[in-house]
Amino acid sequence: MANKISDETIEYVGILAKLELSAEEKENAKADMEKMLDYIDTLNELDTEGVTPMSHVFPVNNVFREDTVSQKDGSEETLANAPLRKGLCFKVPKTIG
Repeated sequence: MANKISDETIEYVGILAKLELSAEEKENAKADMEKMLDYIDTLNELDTEGVTPMSHVFPVNNVFREDTVSQKDGSEETLANAPLRKGLCFKVPKTIG
């Protein structure tokens, strides 16, 4: 296995990640990155002819609701869960002297 990751690359990645790595940690990171690149090379050998490219395993649909115009401000529904309230406001314990 030829060295695919140079010492300069490890230094640069450390700078980008704002990491201070010891010499041993740099060697471990270099070995890990080389393993990742080897795995990617293995994946590149797969025959993907006829396979539709996708960004997600499951179909992604818009889960947002449609906007609806209403004349309500929702304050009553919001205040329904308040332990204490005063009119249309939450009532909270006094916190400053």
